[in-house]
Amino acid sequence: MNLGFYIILAAQFLSALADNALLFAAIALLKDLNAPAWYTPLLQQSFIISYIILAPFVGAFADSLPKGRVMFISNIIKLAGCLFMLIGVDPLIAYCLVGLGAAAYSPAKYGILTEYLPPDQLVKANSWMEGLTVAAIVLGALVGGILITPSIANPMLQWWDVPFIDTGIDTPPELAIIVIVLIYIAAAIFNLYIPHVAIDHKPFSHSPVFLARDFWHCFKLLWKDPLGQVSLAVTTLFWGAGATLRLLVLGWAAVALHYGIGEAAKLTAWVAIGIAIGSVLAAKFIELEHSIKVLPVGIAMGVAVLLMIPVANSTLAILLLIAIGAMGGFFVVPMNALLQHRGHLLMGAGRSIAVQNFNENLSIFVMLGMYGAMQQLDFSIYAIIAVFGLLLSGIMAALHRKHGHDRYI
Repeated sequence: MNLGFYIILAAQFLSALADNALLFAAIALLKDLNAPAWYTPLLQQSFIISYIILAPFVGAFADSLPKGRVMFISNIIKLAGCLFMLIGVDPLIAYCLVGLGAAAYSPAKYGILTEYLPPDQLVKANSWMEGLTVAAIVLGALVGGILITPSIANPMLQWWDVPFIDTGIDTPPELAIIVIVLIYIAAAIFNLYIPHVAIDHKPFSHSPVFLARDFWHCFKLLWKDPLGQVSLAVTTLFWGAGATLRLLVLGWAAVALHYGIGEAAKLTAWVAIGIAIGSVLAAKFIELEHSIKVLPVGIAMGVAVLLMIPVANSTLAILLLIAIGAMGGFFVVPMNALLQHRGHLLMGAGRSIAVQNFNENLSIFVMLGMYGAMQQLDFSIYAIIAVFGLLLSGIMAALHRKHGHDRYI
């Protein structure tokens, strides 16, 4: 691997690190503003709405310019969203702008590898990319959690006390956002040095109507294919449940373990570590033609979520979260590989990724809406955990009953 590849990795790692740290900073900012509890899932919904609305178009945008430039523009949009939070714009609106940048960034970060590297290096390159993304998720939770912890943030805030100048940085969430702004700037600088490739970058079509119709055709094609249907259903469910689980852990840690938001944010990193462990085990033991056989692990993951209810010990909590993450990684990685394979055969990798992103983010939007609705109805955190654990197990059991005997060929 040459220097250009490592520049791409550095840009992706820094951008993903900032994305994940920003979530916890934005949640802490809402708490400082005394926003209702149901604003937290609404915050995440505001982020992913761009993924849903722009799904038919972001791929064409990514293909119309050099990928490094697309990634640079996307990071500048994210940076603007952070600055909006700092100057007092409603966090939901500001975080929505960050989501717009993330939606445009997503197809570019995957497409740059295909353009830049020869086919025999793509598997290795993707493993590096996914490994660093998981590391960014873990470190993002840790960095976000540390920066919003008052005992750590308050001494750091003294550095911003400049005589006769009001910097406006007075609280831990604002400090965290400033640090995240610096990380986005670093990512954007790396974007500028991503090598250009000798490819004529043209969009698939200039017509939004044509792009929307083509997307709808691909959407129906993938859902009608039996193996595409089960793999798309599983990955869609997983990412919806995973996004909700992050909020569940924050609420559960506050009640069961008496953690503040900073400590609870760091606790979510253990789920990501578990996903990494499960992903490695799946790559070692599960072959593509046997992907359907991992569906029972998804049922078990729902049961493990229910086990959060009686746990009130921090060590047991960490072990349980690692186990939940490991089961998730073990069943979603083969399903994701199967989905990519079927999508490549049916319509091409790029358009199938667009369909996958749309479905996964729509699932996140719906599940976060359910979470927010239950909070508005004053459900206890344990009741919410029970609903999501049973929902996850129930849907996975139904998929296993319907597709458990489907054959790969």
